[in-house]
Amino acid sequence: MTRKAIISGVYDTLIGSLPESSCMTLHTEAGLGAIEDAGLQVSEVDGLLTAYSFTSPQLMLGNVFAEYVGMQPKVCSSISMGGVTAGLMVAQAVALVESGMCRHVLCVTGDNRLTGMGEKVQAALANVGHPQYEQPYGMSVPAAFAQAAQYYMHEFGMTHEHMAAVAVNQRANAALHPNAHMKKPITHEDVKNSKMVASPLRMLDCCLVSDGGSAVVVSAADAARDLPKTAVQILGIGEGHTHEHIFASPSLMDFGCKESTAIALGKAGLKPSDVDTAHIYDCFTSTLLICLESMGFFERGEAGPAALAGDLAIKGRFPVNSNGGLLSYGSSGAAGGMSHVVEAVLQLRRDAGQRQVKDAEVAFAHTLGGIFSGHCSMVLGRM
Repeated sequence: MTRKAIISGVYDTLIGSLPESSCMTLHTEAGLGAIEDAGLQVSEVDGLLTAYSFTSPQLMLGNVFAEYVGMQPKVCSSISMGGVTAGLMVAQAVALVESGMCRHVLCVTGDNRLTGMGEKVQAALANVGHPQYEQPYGMSVPAAFAQAAQYYMHEFGMTHEHMAAVAVNQRANAALHPNAHMKKPITHEDVKNSKMVASPLRMLDCCLVSDGGSAVVVSAADAARDLPKTAVQILGIGEGHTHEHIFASPSLMDFGCKESTAIALGKAGLKPSDVDTAHIYDCFTSTLLICLESMGFFERGEAGPAALAGDLAIKGRFPVNSNGGLLSYGSSGAAGGMSHVVEAVLQLRRDAGQRQVKDAEVAFAHTLGGIFSGHCSMVLGRM
């Protein structure tokens, strides 16, 4: 018998420059915060999923965390799949709950990448790509994503102005979030005049590098009656994996997000037009626009003009990344994607404060790993 899963607890730490933090302190604050938010005790959590850390590369990070907080879960695992990891953790937690193996599963992420890595951050960004066919030619993360952006500009008319509109909108959203990394307003001219990183991507088209942690608790549906806060139902989750290295991608316009979104919406019995607010992985401004169209939320060539017209704003026709996203809220490894899930839950609880999307009933969250390589989409509903 299928058992429906809910998200019972969520928590985000402050995000930005946190020089006193470590991988484990961020995991601990986020994890214990989510457990408390769910009205649970550590001893009641019988499943634990962690991601990975660049600053504390433990082979058994889940066990390290469990030891640190005195947890003895029945199921414990760590997942390392780049930026898509947070979505996969939630998907795994749903499987554990719906199979009856666990009742409450903590999914916790966090890393102090900004203050804990120093110049190693640049090395990590540069050390990507196939060692034989890409790295010898100077491949980097921005350069790889720039290839797709250039193609999309040529084929579907995406412009620098469209991308700048995404950056400006998300900075405005982040200004309303008390935990956000970057809150200083920016203009289209600021984006246009920022440093070129990999054409057409400029500095303000790129996501931040941050310290921070984020966690959610996935529980059995019948636990909802005991929760101190509104439960959020997980209506559908889907994955899509098409390649690892960008040179091997079967397309530069459709990626695994097309499949993952179709699966998630199909399981939920919904259409893209039924979604009230979306929280989509935005490592670059162009990535967000490309994904929006590949997912079916906009027709080809329409997401950019929609951003320029203000349709993606909190009070717009289709609010996107109300917390500011990776571009302005912040990004610290798997915690960046998990913060999308947390924000979706807060929106459905009606707990987003000044960022609240009016009458939100259905939210969509998405994580992305590699260079458009792996995707996880989920549809959440207010109970």
